[in-house]
Amino acid sequence: MNEIVKPDSLIVAEAESLTETFFGGCPHDCPDTCSMLFDVKDGQLQGVRGNPDHPMTRGGLCVKLKDYEKRHYHPDRLLYPMKRVGPKGSKEFERISWDEALDTIVTRWKAIIDQYGPQAIAPYSYLGNQGLVHGLNGGDAFFNRLGATVTERTFCGEGSCTAWLLTVGPTAGLDPDSYIHSKYIVIWACNSISTNLHHWAIVKDAQKKGAKVVVIDTYASRTAKAADWHIAPKPGTDGALAMALINSIIEQGLVDQDYVDNHTVGFEELKERAATRTPEWAAEITGVSADDIRQLAREMATEQPVGIRIGVALERHYGGGQTIRAVACIPALTGAWRHVGGGITQFGVWEHPYKFDVICRPDLIPEGTRVVSNLQIGRALTGEMQLDPPIMSMMCWNSNPVTQAPETDKIVEGLMREDLFMVSAEHFISDTASYADILLPATMGAEMEDMILSWGHLYLTYNTKCAEAPGEAIPNNEIFRQLAARLGFEEENFKWSDSECLEHYVDWSSPACEGIDLAYMREHGFARLKVGTPDDRAPHKEGNFPTPTGKCMLKVEGATNFVAPPFRQMYEGFQPGEALDPLPDYLGPRESHTNDPELAKRFPLNIVSPKSHYFLNSCYANMEDKQKGQGEQFVMINQADADARGIRDGDRVQVGNDRGAFKGVARITDDVNAGIVVATLGYWRQLNEGTVNSISSGAFTDMGHAPSFSDNLVEVSRSN
Repeated sequence: MNEIVKPDSLIVAEAESLTETFFGGCPHDCPDTCSMLFDVKDGQLQGVRGNPDHPMTRGGLCVKLKDYEKRHYHPDRLLYPMKRVGPKGSKEFERISWDEALDTIVTRWKAIIDQYGPQAIAPYSYLGNQGLVHGLNGGDAFFNRLGATVTERTFCGEGSCTAWLLTVGPTAGLDPDSYIHSKYIVIWACNSISTNLHHWAIVKDAQKKGAKVVVIDTYASRTAKAADWHIAPKPGTDGALAMALINSIIEQGLVDQDYVDNHTVGFEELKERAATRTPEWAAEITGVSADDIRQLAREMATEQPVGIRIGVALERHYGGGQTIRAVACIPALTGAWRHVGGGITQFGVWEHPYKFDVICRPDLIPEGTRVVSNLQIGRALTGEMQLDPPIMSMMCWNSNPVTQAPETDKIVEGLMREDLFMVSAEHFISDTASYADILLPATMGAEMEDMILSWGHLYLTYNTKCAEAPGEAIPNNEIFRQLAARLGFEEENFKWSDSECLEHYVDWSSPACEGIDLAYMREHGFARLKVGTPDDRAPHKEGNFPTPTGKCMLKVEGATNFVAPPFRQMYEGFQPGEALDPLPDYLGPRESHTNDPELAKRFPLNIVSPKSHYFLNSCYANMEDKQKGQGEQFVMINQADADARGIRDGDRVQVGNDRGAFKGVARITDDVNAGIVVATLGYWRQLNEGTVNSISSGAFTDMGHAPSFSDNLVEVSRSN
């Protein structure tokens, strides 16, 4: 039989067409930061899979990510630099070259700086990408060098961070992986199934082993329905529940006095403060019965190890910071910290060795540079803030404030200004990008190298550049490199490649990185930090809190309000600075029947706006398959409230207040109690009639300039 000999060209062609697999990391704003595998053929991303070797994410992906390649090659993807040729918001653009786009930006910025000064330019970004190089802080060094206005980015978790740092310091606390050892698990203000799926898998494994799972949430979320016990306080009243738990733990004689005496500060003062915060007092405020509060207190003190997972939603009302301080005190009072699987989880990022000073270069910020909050950008752009100089240009990347920020109508009014020069680096012509003067096409996950910041676990995650970017899309960091070059910035960091950035942005010499370097990450895709294993980590078994005293601070004398520096370009100037109560306590919501009865007469319903199951904030809300899964904008309403308004299931309704309105479909359900409506976040304004944040206030909560997304009163009516 004759041997078939293939020509060399055919052998090479076959080899080149093989599918290769590369390590990736989910770049989205989620605590799970999944380790992924990219399947690539001929430079094109064919599909994504969860990395089965990752101990926490276990090879699974959420419904948002499982077909990530469709987002890369979506027909609406922005492929080329564009300039606006029609009215703002009309989405009328024409293609231009990168040189024209960048030269236009630099020319306009130089003219603005000459007339108004550099603070007339404002950056606007958040965690649309969590990469160290291309994410939240990726443009900070550039704008700090430019002398632009510093912007605080406090969309979620920043008030929680202030409360956490005051109470226990920069600790990762209870390892999410260690919940497998918990006998009692409290998930507080977190819909894990939709927003923390891989931690939920660990919780379910613990539940199968006998752990009791309690979910504290205003409405019956997917996670609440899967719990052993759902406790539903009224919106914004979790602080009263937390203070009553402290009261009841003390009154029932369940305090671990040895732990308290040796590893806390301020117990006697907290005991005195909590003495009047009885379960009966809290029952009137929260709607949770006094008996249930006492039972929860007893079980949280005695069913050790007890793990508490708090969600970012816990901060989203006026007293959110104080609420988190109170909750964070509980594991010290009960001695839960003594145990593997005991304690509380906020953000794991505090023990990640990221070098934010190197990433952000706060040393380049001119003295006296002002600070503007991203939550109040509408007020800034419309002149309501009376800024001097006014903001004359804004560059937006990794964020979509027209859907995600409060006071949407003010933002749109500001973006419509003809004298505002707006630049947007984006993947699609989003609600915000539609108002831009210059659009810049940015790359997606498989098209750029990065390390993905992990705020929800204790693993480093590497992302490989393995697919060719379509069209002329380039990474965010390359955009800033090219702008820096055109502006003559000579600092070394503006010339680093993405790989060089990663060498500098992580403290590879940290004890947490023992045996780990960038080469290791490229070879393995992820690495667990050397901070103990899930089976032995009990970081505060003997105290050792990273606070000035080394103890859990039940009381903090002389504390003042602040925003954690990574959320304000590492700038320490113009911190809020208001004096804070030395002790935790309950602060009620700003908009409520109790606090503002006149407002409540006009707008009698509390609204809660959690994350959508099929969208990641506003990402994917323009994709038909995700829209089909999520369904159109709905408004969950109790039967009693619907009957009072003549609303039937499926009716088109309008939800509004003095700030704005949006429309959706009524979903009558017992999942929400009377007096409350729920509408999930992320729907695009250009595809719907308004968005949830049309009704949201830009007012700050008590700590960290956090948002008050769950502190809003509305009225709901049938929409003809």
